[in-house]
Amino acid sequence: MQIIRELAALRGAVADLRAEGKRIALVPTMGALHEGHMALVAEGLRRADAVVASIFVNPKQFAPSEDFGHYPRRERADAQLLEKAGCTILWAPAVETMYPEGFETNISISGVSEVLDGAARPGHFDGVATVVLKLINQVAPDVALFGEKDWQQLAILRRLATDLDLGLEIVGVPTVRDDQGLALSSRNAYLMEDELARARALPRALGEAAAAIGRGEPIEGALATAIARLAEAGFDPIDYVTLRDAETLASIDQLGDRPARLLAAARMGAARLIDNLPVVAA
Repeated sequence: MQIIRELAALRGAVADLRAEGKRIALVPTMGALHEGHMALVAEGLRRADAVVASIFVNPKQFAPSEDFGHYPRRERADAQLLEKAGCTILWAPAVETMYPEGFETNISISGVSEVLDGAARPGHFDGVATVVLKLINQVAPDVALFGEKDWQQLAILRRLATDLDLGLEIVGVPTVRDDQGLALSSRNAYLMEDELARARALPRALGEAAAAIGRGEPIEGALATAIARLAEAGFDPIDYVTLRDAETLASIDQLGDRPARLLAAARMGAARLIDNLPVVAA
């Protein structure tokens, strides 16, 4: 695996892969890798001949009050995981490479980015869309892979690719969970042992609510029960537990023909956790 830090070298390496007729997959990450990221690499290798993974802790998607300075960074261990997984290139640029002096461009996507985490974290998805568009322009992949745990992010990036005619496939990869159902996340490292145990109430509460709604029980009651379960477990604050259209993230009050998604965000100790599940009528 090549570790590349300069854009000219990256473009040269990608050109070499193209000259060999290889199809390329992009796996953007912020590092602190876990099995969820390895699932993205594995899916990338199923869909392409070579995987370019990026590690870049993107300052533009952190508010001043958020954890940019404390976000876990462990490039050496991450590189070992990527190489073992079969990654071809690790793209690990510096902040100055991604955002050189004078950088003033911002990508903003209306609608789907303005609700849920977009409302809770103003400017966050502008930062995500900006850096992902840069990565796509730098690597020029055939396919880019993202985890379904960040469902709103996935919906936004699909909108970005469609609206700007980016000419690549955006693939969502199912959430990887631990043996008790908690979605794997780099921020799980912030949890103390007792908090980790209590955090597992999140997937349980969502699973119960999704099943109840699927059986035709009142949506408002199922959501209220899920919120109560999270509060009992010690989540505080609970930003949202909501049923949404899976593509547009518009609020819905009944299941219909379009796919629905149950989404939640809540804080346990120092970690703000998100999760989501599909909701299907029984």
